[in-house]
Amino acid sequence: MSDALARPASAGTSSPPKPNAVVAVLALAGIVVSLMQTLVIPIVPELPKLLDAPASDTAWAVTATLLAAAVATPVVGRLGDMFGKRKMLLLSIVLLVAGSVVCALADSLVPMIIGRALQGLAAAVVPLGISIMRDVLPAERLAGSTALMSASLGVGGALGLPAAAFIADNWDWHLLFWTSATLGAVSFLLVLTVIPESKVRTGGRFDLVGSLGLSAGLVSLLLAVSKGADWGWTSGTTLGLGIAAVVILLGWGWWELKTRRPLVDLRTTARPQVLFTNLASVALGFSMFAMSLVLPQLLQLPEQTGYGLGRSMLTVGLVLAPQGLVMMAMSAVSAGVTKAKGPKVTLMIGALIVAAGYTLNIVLMSEVWHLVLVSCIIGGGVGFTYGAMPALIMGAVPESETAAANSLNTLMRSLGTSFASAIAGVILAQMTTDFGGYALPSESGFKVVMAIGAGAALLAFFLASFIPKKRAVTAEGADSPAESAEVADAKA
Repeated sequence: MSDALARPASAGTSSPPKPNAVVAVLALAGIVVSLMQTLVIPIVPELPKLLDAPASDTAWAVTATLLAAAVATPVVGRLGDMFGKRKMLLLSIVLLVAGSVVCALADSLVPMIIGRALQGLAAAVVPLGISIMRDVLPAERLAGSTALMSASLGVGGALGLPAAAFIADNWDWHLLFWTSATLGAVSFLLVLTVIPESKVRTGGRFDLVGSLGLSAGLVSLLLAVSKGADWGWTSGTTLGLGIAAVVILLGWGWWELKTRRPLVDLRTTARPQVLFTNLASVALGFSMFAMSLVLPQLLQLPEQTGYGLGRSMLTVGLVLAPQGLVMMAMSAVSAGVTKAKGPKVTLMIGALIVAAGYTLNIVLMSEVWHLVLVSCIIGGGVGFTYGAMPALIMGAVPESETAAANSLNTLMRSLGTSFASAIAGVILAQMTTDFGGYALPSESGFKVVMAIGAGAALLAFFLASFIPKKRAVTAEGADSPAESAEVADAKA
């Protein structure tokens, strides 16, 4: 097995009697949480009518989830390391269920935004699940299990879209959220019954100042990026938020370096294996969003444009669904490559597959089967990368820092996705064609976005090449944040 997946000998926990059940339950929880990201996609165009509000306001049903997830992911990860990952996992699922119920009862904008924000607070489920696996599973099961758990993000999104479109087309839209609440409740009961609590804890006091600083910085940054097109990229609000984000995050970084129990140990994140994995994650997050933006639009635009395929949202979901199955299948292959060659090689292979998929999409985009093929190729590459990233992170941090480190890596992917949304939106808004008096994204615009997606994947490949081949870290390592903090405490 690769050194990157070797577990410390002093984990302090014994293997659970049913590791298969642990993996199945955690993967199900990841899929359920990822469903909420695609849950509203089929009804986004209808939200102004359904909620009796302007489209600019109903867009907050998506933005609120993005902001809440960005804030919750690193904070909940650190709380999991401190007070118990299972406790935080259960709390996250409770927030998902609560948010789903609020949305299911909503008929106006404010409760919908509140419910979607609560759903976003559950985003840390996947990094928490991966960290629990590291603590409780046998070492030989870790590669495949973490790859499957990480891939659950994409699997849930891909499978959830056709299901959500089918429900929205045939029943009242509130049923979408009642379904989410039911699945969340089932996941909660399974986690409560099957998943043991790890004894690996960091202890200490929670870095409240650090959490507030990071939250303020991320909210400012993501608001500027996600709403800049609506407000104007040169407007005072957008520029002000961008400047505020830079100032706040610089101040946050200074605080994190000086405090003895930081929310994010920046010295650990500066290690080459962690740093370049996170940078590659930003590039991959950017790359992967291009597919989610381009393929649905190509499928739904009118055939009269010459490049649109004129299909329904349900067809969009069915075209993208095989991608989730491929992603799940590739997670097992990814684990095999990781065991044989190490997670660095796995990540680089996955990035190349994603780049190849986008390159192929530039020339194959005129038939439905073209898009099915492209989405499956890209999904296969994503399956490789999603399996490799947590392995690289866990191979470079002490066991007591696993949840926080995995959560930060998840956040990096989300930031890449947000930047991709903004940049692709600008490109498609500028490169348009006239269709019956309406400006629609042009075929050239879509090809430019796909070329950028391929370029981002190649950038991830380049960044991954700087990751050290092997990095063994133990919980007792002299350079571990936990020991550094203890030494600092003793000196104080």
